[in-house]
Amino acid sequence: MKDLQTALDGRWAAVRDDVRAQLGQLRLSPDPDASIEQYRAEVAEAVAALAASGRPRQGFDPAYGGGGDVGGVVAAFQMLGHGDLSLLVKAGVQWGLFGGALQALGTERHHERHLRDMMDGTLLGCFAMTETGHGSDVQHLRTTATYDADAHEFVIDTPEPGARKDYIGGAARDARMAVVFAQLVTAGPDEVARTHGVHAFLVPIRSDDGAAQPGVTITDCGVKAGLNGVDNGRLVFDRVRVPREALLNRYGDVAPDGTYSSPIDNETRRFFTMLGTLVRGRISVAGGAGSATQKALTLAIRYGATRRQFADPATGEEVVVLDYLAHQRKLLPALATTYALHFAQEQLVTQMHELQRTGATPDEAAQRELETRAAGIKAVGTWHATRTIQTCREACGGAGYLAENLLPALKADTDVFTTFEGDNTVLLQLVAKTLLSDYGRRVGRLDLLGKVRFGAGLVAWTVLERTGARAVLQRGDVRDRAYQRWLLAEREEHLIAGAAQRMRRALAPGADQFAVFNAAQDHLLVAARAHVDRIVFDAFAAVADQHPLLGELLALHGLSVLEADRAWFVEHGYLTAARTKAVTSAVNALCGELRPHARSLVDGFGIPEPWLDCPLLDGEQEPSVVPAASAGQAPTDLAAVG
Repeated sequence: MKDLQTALDGRWAAVRDDVRAQLGQLRLSPDPDASIEQYRAEVAEAVAALAASGRPRQGFDPAYGGGGDVGGVVAAFQMLGHGDLSLLVKAGVQWGLFGGALQALGTERHHERHLRDMMDGTLLGCFAMTETGHGSDVQHLRTTATYDADAHEFVIDTPEPGARKDYIGGAARDARMAVVFAQLVTAGPDEVARTHGVHAFLVPIRSDDGAAQPGVTITDCGVKAGLNGVDNGRLVFDRVRVPREALLNRYGDVAPDGTYSSPIDNETRRFFTMLGTLVRGRISVAGGAGSATQKALTLAIRYGATRRQFADPATGEEVVVLDYLAHQRKLLPALATTYALHFAQEQLVTQMHELQRTGATPDEAAQRELETRAAGIKAVGTWHATRTIQTCREACGGAGYLAENLLPALKADTDVFTTFEGDNTVLLQLVAKTLLSDYGRRVGRLDLLGKVRFGAGLVAWTVLERTGARAVLQRGDVRDRAYQRWLLAEREEHLIAGAAQRMRRALAPGADQFAVFNAAQDHLLVAARAHVDRIVFDAFAAVADQHPLLGELLALHGLSVLEADRAWFVEHGYLTAARTKAVTSAVNALCGELRPHARSLVDGFGIPEPWLDCPLLDGEQEPSVVPAASAGQAPTDLAAVG
C-alpha cells in the first residue's frame, strides 16, 4: 500500500504528508444537523486555521512572503477534497480565485498593498465574474466600469438586472473586497467614450464592521443543493466609485487623463490572455473532484469488502458483496479511471507549476496547451466524479443514503463541479476549437506531395471503414497497452479529421457559419472527449511501470474506455463484434484479478482515517466469516445488495 501511496503522492508527496499531519486528526465532515449559519461559521473558522498554518501562502510570490510553490499549493488544496468540500471551495475562493486574480492580474501597487493581507486571511475576498445573464460567455458581461477623468475614479455600475453578479462564493457573509469583472469604458482627451473589453477591478463591498459599502447591495443566494458551508451571494453596484488604482492593470491600464494602453492590442487576445492566467482555479476544481471521488470509492469498496449478502450454496456462508462480479463491475473500472485521472491531474499541475513559478519565461504556446488540457481534464474529471459518487452511493444500498455515512454530502457537494469554473460542455467546445486549429496548422504545413498523400490517406481510410477491413488488418491483444493506445489515438485522429472536414463548409462564401457549427456540435464534443481520453491514458502509462498493480489498473481503464464506446469502434471498422466480446471478457477477468487488491488500492489514496469516520465502516470490525441464516438458500433478489 505504501508503494502505491508513494506513486500517487508523486512530486508533492511532502506537501500531502504535511496536510495529513496538520489536519489529519480533525474530523473534517459537516454536521448534517447544523444550521446554515452554524456551518458557515465552522467553515470560516477552518479557513482561519488554514491561514494560520501558513500553507496557503506557499503558492504566492516570495517577494511578499510567499513560498513560490504553485504546484504544491494546488496539491495541498486537492487534499481538502478528502475532507469537507465546503472548506475546499471556500479556501479556493480566497486563495485561488481572489488571491490568484490579485497576483496574476495585478501589479506591484496591488501586491504591495494587499497580497500579504490576502495570504494571511486578514483581507477576505471574493471573485465576482459570473452574472445572472452571462455565465459561460464572460467576454460579454454587462457590468460597466466607466472612467471619470475629472475625479480619477472608476464608476462601477450594474446597468440591468441581468448584469447582477450571481453565485459569488464568500459574498453573502465574509468577503470584504471583490475582484469585479466589468466592461472598461474610457474617453481620453479629444476621444469619444469607447469600451476596451472586460477587465478586473478591486472593489470594497463591506466595511470592517460587516456593513455593505454605499452603493453595494448584497443578497444571499440561500440554501443550495450542497456546499452550504460556502456563503454564496449576489452583488449589485449602483454607481460605486473606486480609485483609478483599483484597476488590476497587468494587461491594460488607464492614465490619469483617461488614455487607455495595453501590451496586447487585440481585445479578444487580451481577454483570453487574462483568463488564461486564472487557469489555476479550473485545475484545482478538477483536483478537488478527483479527491472526492477517491473518498467515495474508499468508502464503497471498504464497505463492500465486509458487507455480506446471500449464501454460497456450496458452503452455506454469506458472500461478501465485493466478490460478486456485478459489484466489482460497478466499482473497480471506476477505480481504475480514478487512478488514471489522478495521474493526468498530476501531470497537469506540474505543467502549470513550470509555467507559473516565479521567474518562469512566458510561453504562449505552452500556456495555450495548458489551458486546453485543463479544460478537458476538468470536464471529464468532474463528470466522472458525479457518475462515480452516485455509483458508490448505490453500491452501499440504504446505508449509502444516510447523511452520517458521508456519501450524500459528497454527491450533493460535487454536483455543481460540472458547471462552475467553466460549464463542461462549453469547455469541451474550447478543446475542440484548439484541436481544429492545431489540425489545420498540421495540414497547412504539408508540401504539395504531402497534401496529395494526406488526401489519398483519407480516401483509403474511408474504404477501410466501409469494408470493415481495418479491424482485420489491425489486431492485437485487447489487454496490450500499445494496442489500446493505438485504438484511442486512431479514434481521436479520425474524429478530429472528420470534424475539420465538416467545419470547412463554414468557410464557403455565403455560408451560415452558426448553422454549420450547430450541426457539427455533437461531433466536436465527441472529438474533444476522445482527445482527453487519449491524454489521460498517456499520463497513466507514463507511470504505470512503478508498481505491478498500476499496469493492471491501466489495462482495466483502457478497456473500460473501449468498452464504453465499442459501438463507435465497430461502426468505423476498428473492432469486430467478436473483438468487442473479447474486450468485455477482459474487463471481467481484470476485475477478478484486482479484487484481492481492492483494499490496498483505495488505501493508496492516503486519506486520513478521521476523514472517513462513519458508521458505514463499522462492519470492518465484524468477524471475517458470517454463517448464513439458512445454508444454501438461493437469493430472492440479486439486486438487493445493500
